[in-house]
Amino acid sequence: MDILPILSTLKRHKTAAGLIVLQIALTCAIVCNALFLIFQRVERITAETGVAESALTTLSLSSMARVDNPEPQTQADLAALRQVPGVDSVTLTNQFPYGRSSSNTGVRLSADASQPSRVVAGQYTVGPGFIRTLGLQLLEGRDFEANEFVSGPSLDNNPDPRVPAVIVNRTLAERLWPGESAVGKAIYVYGNEPQRVVGVVKDLPSPNPGSQDENALNTMMFPVQPSFRSGNFMIRVAPGADRAAVLKAAGDKLLANSPGLRRVIRDQDTVETLRSKYYRQDRSMIQLLAGVCVGLLVVTAFGIVGLASFWVQQRTRMIGTRRALGATRGQILRYFQTENLLLSTAGIVLGMIGAYGISLLLMRSYELPRLPLVYLPLGAVVLWALGQIAVFAPARRAAALPPVAALRGG
Repeated sequence: MDILPILSTLKRHKTAAGLIVLQIALTCAIVCNALFLIFQRVERITAETGVAESALTTLSLSSMARVDNPEPQTQADLAALRQVPGVDSVTLTNQFPYGRSSSNTGVRLSADASQPSRVVAGQYTVGPGFIRTLGLQLLEGRDFEANEFVSGPSLDNNPDPRVPAVIVNRTLAERLWPGESAVGKAIYVYGNEPQRVVGVVKDLPSPNPGSQDENALNTMMFPVQPSFRSGNFMIRVAPGADRAAVLKAAGDKLLANSPGLRRVIRDQDTVETLRSKYYRQDRSMIQLLAGVCVGLLVVTAFGIVGLASFWVQQRTRMIGTRRALGATRGQILRYFQTENLLLSTAGIVLGMIGAYGISLLLMRSYELPRLPLVYLPLGAVVLWALGQIAVFAPARRAAALPPVAALRGG
């Protein structure tokens, strides 16, 4: 189809054509960035942590009176929890994914304390059975041995703490020793004696999963068992058992397991519930951005429909003349669709420039990553399709006008 007549017609309606182009450009710029942010949030929410979340529950206690030696009570609590029906395994840890607390520390490769830390990493202090309970995958090396575990409370009172071993996640291992095996290497976190890497796990998530901070990706665990007062019980529920029932029974068991010591349950939840709460704001953001996209697309579609309907009324004589000269309904339909395609393309080109500018602004103001170029053609396809769908009904009405009725209407 010759587009020169279309361009000539648009030139006579500069204001209306310019407004629809600007509307499409604004929608394209905002929708491209909104889609990118939505997919970012969806990727964050659906990311795997490498932890058996569906089988895990967490429980923590506080005592109402000071306990000078919490270690015997802690061991009694662990033994009691293992007797609860439906409990597959149990361990203690200072922190866990989606939890409220986060412990991080610098990692040195030299005994010289004046040397700067090589990286910052999440610091898990754990009791026996931590890897099995959380379902972590050991890539190389081994788990902690029984004689390597030390008591957290006793370590806190030691001016020269000795922790013999450490297990790191793959991200930290590659960060410290790229291209090398980490097993047998030494780091310095506790005291002046090195902690030897005895194992590398595939994934050990940060307590704040989904963070874009590089330091949050580095994690390590030490065989330092917290007490019930400073740690959290992680309970893995056996397959087929009711997690809620097991969790309640575990809480009741612990409260009844300390005669003469009044304790209260501080936190008690499944890891899946904690994950849902953790990503609540992300889900709200996705809903908000999706609503903005839908709203803009609907407004743009109505704008295209309104403009096309107005032009059909204004061009009744032209349509009748073309029909009288032998133009088919299909040619009239394609005329309006081509006209809309030209307007949409002009708006999309301006919108792509605007989308890139908004992306740069978000990068500077909110430290967001640059908008990937793949979202520009994605936004273009959406708006091209929207324009063709929106203009179809007015164009079809124009094509259905009989030549005589059209000429009379002029």
